[in-house]
Amino acid sequence: MSTEPHPIGAAAATRRTVPLARSADPDRTTGRDATTARDGTGATPRDVVAGVAATADRGSRIAAVLIAFGWHTVVNVPALLGNWSVYRWPWTVGAGWLIFVVVGAISAAHLLRGTRTPTWRLIGVLLLVDAVVFVNTPDELLFLPANWGWGTLGWFVVLVLWGRPVTALVAVFAAEAAIALVAVFAYGAGDAAGLSRYAMYTYGTATLPIAFSVAASVLRTLAARTAGTAAARAALDAERIAAQRARADRQERLALVSRTAGALLAELADGSADPTDPAVQQRCALEAARLRRLIAESDDVPDPLLHELRAAVDIAERNGLPVELVSVGTLPALPVHVRRRLAEPLTATLATARQWARLTVVAQPDEVVVSVVTPSTGPDPAGPAATGTDNGEVEYVYERDGDQVWAQTRWRAT
Repeated sequence: MSTEPHPIGAAAATRRTVPLARSADPDRTTGRDATTARDGTGATPRDVVAGVAATADRGSRIAAVLIAFGWHTVVNVPALLGNWSVYRWPWTVGAGWLIFVVVGAISAAHLLRGTRTPTWRLIGVLLLVDAVVFVNTPDELLFLPANWGWGTLGWFVVLVLWGRPVTALVAVFAAEAAIALVAVFAYGAGDAAGLSRYAMYTYGTATLPIAFSVAASVLRTLAARTAGTAAARAALDAERIAAQRARADRQERLALVSRTAGALLAELADGSADPTDPAVQQRCALEAARLRRLIAESDDVPDPLLHELRAAVDIAERNGLPVELVSVGTLPALPVHVRRRLAEPLTATLATARQWARLTVVAQPDEVVVSVVTPSTGPDPAGPAATGTDNGEVEYVYERDGDQVWAQTRWRAT
């Protein structure tokens, strides 16, 4: 990334490169910097809610697969083998059992991967197999486990229709009930006793799968709501803590500026500082720029860094210094502590500027460079004032060639 060229010769220049430190708390933000609360893994509350809902739903899906295949194996295999000799066409019943396994495997694979199942084709296959089992079952075994399709269809339909409205599941059970009713009358069991058994069997085979499907949907909804409430509470707590820390940091900064500005005012009041002294005037300009920038930090504006720099430029211009401010690129969102480290050293340089100054801001999504060029008679800085751990997040460069000064701060995304 290119930055502003400066007129200082490398051979004659005095160069200092100092990584600026920041506050020890990386989450110290105010205003727009605390709009998105995240947990320790970087997940937003919406991510947390979606993760909890997905976990609850996955558990229900696994349970549905285990119930369907468990029932098809533990209940249907003994019934199929025990009545093999009495079926009209046993091999068609055996093939139907295998078709149920294939349909269940396809549905389970889509279910566990979270992909869409080819719903109605598989439903049609299941209903066709159910009708074949009815045709092959002797009339005396119509309401017994030998007619395994009637009692098993519902659990496999749950796998196929997972995540869809319960009305679709009820519609499939209505179709199965119609097939069963035709078989009841075809086998001559349409008397009162037969119809009572038919009603009880239909109710029994439909109730549990429908109840399971509804319970899984309710569990998924409740888990998402509970997680959403917890995530919202955590986000509020995080914002409250961030606001408290930002307030404490701001009070600390205000106290520091108040001490230095108060000391200067006290010297002016007791006569130990001469208002006509250029050094005293530079100190006054520096303290005014610091106070102005501190006030600008809390303003809600589209480009906070430019707003804070303009506050410092305004102080310099009021003192009669022509300042040219050039901005290139779109500034990314920067926390307060980063903006402070970018602006503060250059504010101090502007306070000692003479004749003219040129302030340049070059921005990219992952890098911001701020530089100032000016004639200056002030002393070279001994080093940037900073507290906390030195992490090299913002770099400060200072060069002088005679009375020409070039200073630059640079932030890079990590």
